[in-house]
Amino acid sequence: MSRLDRLGRLSRPGSLNDIEAVEALDDRYPSVLLARRNLTRNRLRSGLAVLGIVIGVFAIAALGILGTVLELTASDSLGGLGNQVIVTPNAETGSQTIDPRDVQAIRRVAEGAEVVPLVSGGAVAERGESRSFVTLYGTEDPSALFTAADGDLPERHARGAIVGSGVAADLGVDVGRTLTIEGREYRIVAVLAPSEGISPVSPDGAVILPPAAFVEDEYTQVIIQADSGTQAGRIADGIREQLNAREDRVDIFELSSIVDQIGDFFDLLSAFLLAIGSISLFVAGVSILNVMLMSTNERREEIGVFRAVGVQKRDVIRMILVEAAMLGLVGGVLGVLLAVVGTAGLYVFVAEVTLSAVLAVQNGLYLLGAFAFGVVVSLLSGAYPAWKAANERPVDAIRG
Repeated sequence: MSRLDRLGRLSRPGSLNDIEAVEALDDRYPSVLLARRNLTRNRLRSGLAVLGIVIGVFAIAALGILGTVLELTASDSLGGLGNQVIVTPNAETGSQTIDPRDVQAIRRVAEGAEVVPLVSGGAVAERGESRSFVTLYGTEDPSALFTAADGDLPERHARGAIVGSGVAADLGVDVGRTLTIEGREYRIVAVLAPSEGISPVSPDGAVILPPAAFVEDEYTQVIIQADSGTQAGRIADGIREQLNAREDRVDIFELSSIVDQIGDFFDLLSAFLLAIGSISLFVAGVSILNVMLMSTNERREEIGVFRAVGVQKRDVIRMILVEAAMLGLVGGVLGVLLAVVGTAGLYVFVAEVTLSAVLAVQNGLYLLGAFAFGVVVSLLSGAYPAWKAANERPVDAIRG
């Protein structure tokens, strides 16, 4: 006796849906066909379940990407700050400057890194009737710390002045013009580019002069630019051993520690944001569980007929799990697409967000992880209804 013959004896007269369902069992992809038919029976309920997955997947992906973008944007703003060590005199010991012998000791400790000793001060810069209070820096190697927007930075700064972008705008000067500082006239050899990140020196409102222009022959600070934060840490420890062996003659500011603290903060923020997104996805899982329970309860007699005509338990379980997986797949794809659109909008409308932060590998992993999480939650939500429907006695299911 064929399956259709047995179905004719067990199903209600005129139950075309049941007949079509069993006929589908002979198709190439019966589980998918039945799952699609069952989900379209109540499109509103299925649509609401998909919407829950969309919201959950979007929340996880978007919040994870937001945390990554914030961290990378902050890192770009900090630039190479984490690789720098700043050495200044310890005012508590009465020291106001760093003498050249200490600078030589620092150079020996920081071999392989860029060491830039600076003399700093303040003065009024004049150009005709225009005046501006500026920060003065004296260094022989301005190219190690600054970037020129106009003109060329000399390899060895022996004459002329280099002005920051803010000073050039305030005084209305450019390369080739002159300005007066404390009665001495300097020709401008370069104008610095506007600063885009955090720096131990403030170039926009500064004028960089040769060290010979200063009365002092000692330095007020030394900036060491290492290749990495690890190297900067080793240099900082070496300077402490060399210069602070007997007393704390200098203060050593290791900026990598601050950068590490900022990174730890953003890691914590990302974890918190992901936790919020996960909660919304678990709520969506409860919604799918409810949909599956209601759907299987409405189809008790149909599932009982399936079991009576020889459909195995595993086939019933597979059919219901395919339904849950289809909800998860559709919701996951839509949620990922929505997150991609949101990330693109963040790049377009927020000027501080860089393309490298948007295209970071971590963001792709968040998209994949959110999609996979959405599908897994959907399958787990459909597991109990599938088990319950498959293990009910066919006779009890047909009787209702």
